[in-house]
Amino acid sequence: MKVTALNPPFLPLFSRGQRSPAVTRSGTLYYPIWLSYAVGALEQAGHSIQFIDAPAMDLDGETTLEKIKEFSPELIIVDTSTPSIINDVKFADSLTEEVGCSVFITGTHPSALPEETVLLGSKFTGAILGEYEKPLLKIAEALKNNLTIEGISGTALRSEDGVSVTQPDGYLSDLDSLPFVSSVYATHLPVERYNNPNALHPQVMIMGGRGCPNHCSFCVFPQMLTGRFYRSRSVQNVVAEMKWVQENMPEVQAVFFEDDTIAADMKRLRLLSEEIIKQKVTISWTCNMRATADYKTLDMCHSAGLRSVCVGFESGCNEILESMRKGLKTGQMTEFMDNARKADILVHGCFLFGIPGETRDTANRTLKFALNLNPDTAQFYPLMVYPGTDAYSDVQKAGLLDASSWRDWLKEDGTHACVVKTPDMTSDDLVEFCNYARRKFYLRPGYMIKKAWRSIWDKGERHRTLLAFRTFRKYIFRRGNG
Repeated sequence: MKVTALNPPFLPLFSRGQRSPAVTRSGTLYYPIWLSYAVGALEQAGHSIQFIDAPAMDLDGETTLEKIKEFSPELIIVDTSTPSIINDVKFADSLTEEVGCSVFITGTHPSALPEETVLLGSKFTGAILGEYEKPLLKIAEALKNNLTIEGISGTALRSEDGVSVTQPDGYLSDLDSLPFVSSVYATHLPVERYNNPNALHPQVMIMGGRGCPNHCSFCVFPQMLTGRFYRSRSVQNVVAEMKWVQENMPEVQAVFFEDDTIAADMKRLRLLSEEIIKQKVTISWTCNMRATADYKTLDMCHSAGLRSVCVGFESGCNEILESMRKGLKTGQMTEFMDNARKADILVHGCFLFGIPGETRDTANRTLKFALNLNPDTAQFYPLMVYPGTDAYSDVQKAGLLDASSWRDWLKEDGTHACVVKTPDMTSDDLVEFCNYARRKFYLRPGYMIKKAWRSIWDKGERHRTLLAFRTFRKYIFRRGNG
């Protein structure tokens, strides 16, 4: 059967695939990773696929629609996000009307609010909820054989009476059964367009595991897609994909592990490092990592090619960390930073502001903590809350949600807006504090000299830094609500 997988047009370079979708200040553009894994599963099942990533391919609505009509699919799946959901359901309706086939939307937003989201539109077939390879394959098989799709678990189907919702029946257990997502990228997508400044460029994003056993209140993927437990691919399967990338995509300089935290299983992480070395894989890699990895593990990872890690430090105040259910203390974070520096691993530190309980004093304490940690790079952002997360419920219950439309999650230019406030900080105050923190961190003379020196002798670092600076420079000096 012919299936179109679509990351729909919205704003230029809108990074829909990341945890907090937006047009980013750093020039980050995520692969549509969940859609890509679904494409691999569909192709493995024998379906013919058209894969369009409109933001990465610079396609507007009219051109996208013409390409899909020319392909004439029998099924279309459309990726969505909270900030773009109104645009996305409107486009899904137009596809239904113009192409005349079954159209399903996917993503965290319809997973959290299935009935409400389906009813935002009036024509598209429905939504696929949660981690969607299993229900998608069942839908495709049913449509191929002219069978009913009613009752398939993990779906929200439009009907004359409204919306019929059938909850997901679990998660994919055998992750090794999925094709390498890198091969999907190589076949269908403009690899050079995607970028996360924390890894060398060009890069591929893969998952060595799904889900997260931790309970951070704000993280949307474990709560809406993958579950609060960790499932992993075998280390042999992961390393085989890294080797495939190295041999078949020579332009690619790095592998980015988009697992919520690759350190969820420390023993497995050490085994992964051993296997990378054993198989003589030399490509650089980067990952998301919780600040719990010990020095021995970090040193083993560095020996296996780990270049940098993205770490959610979030706050420099233990009471705020407790409020967000982080499960970590500041002392652990300081120890981790010392261990990473000793292991010669670069750290990108993430810090957020606006969790219930935040005050001007706690915000300033977090900024001081960030400056003392002194990671290689840092991002400072107001709390982004999404439907279905504990943080969204916490903010709603406290009367601190400052939004009237899903579009309020973005500014006019597509960059992140702030939709929360605290008792003594407005949403504009939180944005301005993040701008102030960014200037304090990046405009330190010692920091700028260090980065310039590293860029001189490290070609990969020079390319990565310049790529990010092209867009970041527009925001670093910005004051006010922007």
